[in-house]
Order: sequence, then structure tokens, then C-alpha cells
Amino acid sequence: MAGQPGLLINRLEAAHGRSPVLTGLDLTVEDGALACVLGPSGCGKSTLLRIVAGFHPATGGRVTLHGRTLDDGRTRVAAERRHIGYVPQDGALFPHLTVAANIGFGLPRADRRERVGEMLDLVGLDGLADRHPHQLSGGQQQRVALARALAPRPQLLLLDEPFAALDAALRTELRTEIAATLRSAGATAILVTHDVDEAFAFADTIAVMRAGRIVQADTPDALYHRPADEGIARALGEANLLLAKATEGYATTAFGPLPLTTDTRWDGVVMLRPHQLRMTPEPGPHTVQARVTAHLFRGHDHRVELAPDPGRDLPEHLVVYTDAAPPAIGTQVHLQAQGPAHPLRTEDHPAQTLTVAP
Repeated sequence: MAGQPGLLINRLEAAHGRSPVLTGLDLTVEDGALACVLGPSGCGKSTLLRIVAGFHPATGGRVTLHGRTLDDGRTRVAAERRHIGYVPQDGALFPHLTVAANIGFGLPRADRRERVGEMLDLVGLDGLADRHPHQLSGGQQQRVALARALAPRPQLLLLDEPFAALDAALRTELRTEIAATLRSAGATAILVTHDVDEAFAFADTIAVMRAGRIVQADTPDALYHRPADEGIARALGEANLLLAKATEGYATTAFGPLPLTTDTRWDGVVMLRPHQLRMTPEPGPHTVQARVTAHLFRGHDHRVELAPDPGRDLPEHLVVYTDAAPPAIGTQVHLQAQGPAHPLRTEDHPAQTLTVAP
């Protein structure tokens, strides 16, 4: 049932030979949720998925699905008995079998035809049942792989960067379609990826992974606007970091007083995303003068880099996103900031300096 814990991972440990890969990883995925594990290459994402699927042993910790222990470092349930579907990056379709035979592989004979028909309808491949994989586009092949993984009605579906080999346009289209398909099926799924846009487009919950551990898990909106530290902030998008002194829910910055995302006492750094800065031709209360140093048209908006006047406790460069055409490079403009600003842990301002106000 949605809202109830489905997959629970507690203090998971794993290694490749003598090299540790997962180091005390914790993760909860609710029933009916589409979750994403986001992190750079080599952080342990695929190893995590392979442990959950039953393809790689854990060396410590526990993995449970609906209260059933799958792996605790001593006892392991075989992969074929876990009721978990798995979609690898290349889809791994059987080249000598038709679409229908791929989807129906391993299903009981009694309801195979009916179930294959349901899956073809679900993924929008009616009329392609008799084709072979080499006769399909890359996107169609991934839809078949998804249908095959969903056909046995798994309790959990795992997707290991299934869009990575597709071109950009198809990748954008397919991730949206597959997310909609999984939601309509009421599936519980985990996608692993290094692509931030993919994570935002697909997931209800994103778990950010770093060096074998989950460092923060929350909704996409919460992660973007309230990251736990500077590394997470920059992993999810560009950030303007400002020195600030905060008390009673407000931060004093070079842009004047700004409301905070949390009620904290904080002498350190606050974050503003680029869309929270606005360029104006005239000065005003709490504006900062800056010079346009670069701009880039990105189709949906313009990215503008600016160098603020020195002596204002500001970084050397600030970034603004704007829908309007930007001023020419070299133009002097004035910047206004719109809160809320978010207190941010950095190497210079670690976690212990942030305290919740009484």
C-alpha cells in the first residue's frame, strides 16, 4: 500500500574483493513510489541495485522487502525467489525471440497470452508482438525490457541506468513515458542514474549517493531548495553561496535581509539558486552592482555570469537564470535577491555550527 515501507535497507556493507564499496548505507522506499538513487560513476549505485536484486552478496547490514529479509550478510534469498524485476542498461533482450516471447519468457503457460497482451498495451507496443529485437528502435527495445520485467508482477522493479545509451531527445521522451507507465501500473521502482535531469523527471524521492552512502534523501523540490551540504547543492544544480549572519529566521547578506528556509542561528554560508537573482538597470534598496561577463542561450532560458563589485563579501562570480534577453557582455547591472535563502554546510562551515533556534 502506498505510503507504507516496501524496501528497507539498513547499514548495508559491500565490497569488491578487499575494496569497500558500500559503507553503512541506509535507504527506505515506500510502496508505490518511484525512487531514484543519484550519484557519480563509481559511488556504488549499481552495486546497491545488484545486492537488492540478489546478484551480489552483502557483507553486512540488512535488506528487507515487505518485512521479508532478503540479505543480512549471512542469509541470502536467491535472486529468482525475490519477486524483483531488473532492467539493465542494454535491456538484455533475447535476440532470437520475438517481442511477445521475450515478454512472456518464464510466465506460466495458462495466462501467458493474456499477460503478454496486457503488457504490450501498457507500454504502447500493440502490433509489434511478432517482431524481433533487431527490428525495433532503441526506445522500443527498452519498452519491451520494461514490459518483460513487469510481466511477472514483481514487488519491486530495479532500473540500472536504462536510458544511458539513448540519444538525448529519445532519453527525455522515454524517461517520461516509463515513469507514467510505472505510475499507471502502481509499481514500486528504483532508478539509478548520474543524470540530475533524469532524476528530477522520474522520481518522487531522490536519494543522493556519495562514496558508498546515502547522504540525503527527500523529494526533488526539497533536495533542490534545501540540500544538506555544499556537495549536494552543487550536484543538483548551480548555486550562489553568500556569507551571512542569520537569526530568528532571517539572514543578513550583501543583498540585505533575506528570509531563511529554516529558523536557525547561523553565521556562515547561505545558498541562493540562480533563479532567485534578478537583474535591474537601476539601483534600489539592497541591490548589488555587477558586470555581465558571459551569457548563454539554452533554449528555455538564458544563463548569465556576472562579476559583482569587490568588497561586498560576495563570490567572484554570480549566476543568474533569466527568460529575458540578457544585457551585452561588459554591461553594468544591479542585482536583487529573492529569498528564502538556505543555510548550507560547507568545509569552512561544518554541520556543528548550525543550531535550531528555540
